[in-house]
Amino acid sequence: MRIAIASGKGGTGKTTIAVSLALSARADAQLLDCDVEEPNAGLFLGQGDAIERAVTVPVPVIDTAKCVACGACASFCEFNAIVHVGTTVMVFPELCHSCGGCALVCPSGAITEAPSEIGCLTESVVRREGLPDLSFYQGLLSIGKAMSPPVIRAVKDRAERRAAEALSSGLRPSERERLAIIDAPPGTSCPMGTAVTGVDFVVLVTEPTPFGLHDLDLAVKTVRKMAIPFGVIVNRSDSGDDRVETYCAKEGIRILMQIPEDRRIAEGYSEGIPLVVSAPEYRERFAALTEGLNR
Repeated sequence: MRIAIASGKGGTGKTTIAVSLALSARADAQLLDCDVEEPNAGLFLGQGDAIERAVTVPVPVIDTAKCVACGACASFCEFNAIVHVGTTVMVFPELCHSCGGCALVCPSGAITEAPSEIGCLTESVVRREGLPDLSFYQGLLSIGKAMSPPVIRAVKDRAERRAAEALSSGLRPSERERLAIIDAPPGTSCPMGTAVTGVDFVVLVTEPTPFGLHDLDLAVKTVRKMAIPFGVIVNRSDSGDDRVETYCAKEGIRILMQIPEDRRIAEGYSEGIPLVVSAPEYRERFAALTEGLNR
């Protein structure tokens, strides 16, 4: 079961919910922080030693000895990552989308590809008292790099590969059916779409404010377009009005949980303490929510 936690805007409590669901899961679980431009789920987890891996993408390299300056590569590239000026061909790796098309259209075989580092991913283990360990994966986009989807895909691919390794090792069925919680980037652009692609369910986290409702509507339209089942959690539910409840009722959207403002949660958050530790009565609610979605 793969559950993505998303939101139309930042600051709604998306990471708080993702961490709470992962820590409360009664079975073997993974937590993937795919908010790679500003990952912060790890701040709330007591992690073991982390393994770090570079994330690279292929970018074109021009062999000037072979290049005939025909301009075919520049004409093909829709992102202006290759520019042809007179007898010179220039590559701008930061604009490249690594499609490989330039190498395919080059008539003289002057273009090869070389790996370019754009970020890193780390994996570690979080110990949970009385429960199976939580596998934690986090992506981080390098400063100055513009494209986060490749890093997000690297995090998801690594977690899926580890789950497949566990499956092939002959573990018990309960251990094979690993729960994956994905903390998606905020908003509704390409990074969010990359994070929620292929999941079984999306939990949209919102707040009962005009901005919260506006961006919730954008997120709802996005996941509906992607044909992914979803529900809503209303965070700080008593801080605004009933506009989100009215909207969900009109749109036939299930409200999975409402979390009112609580000083314990706010103080714990400021100290890096998970919600389910600051307010332990929520642990059972999050566990039941996860199990309910898995049925």
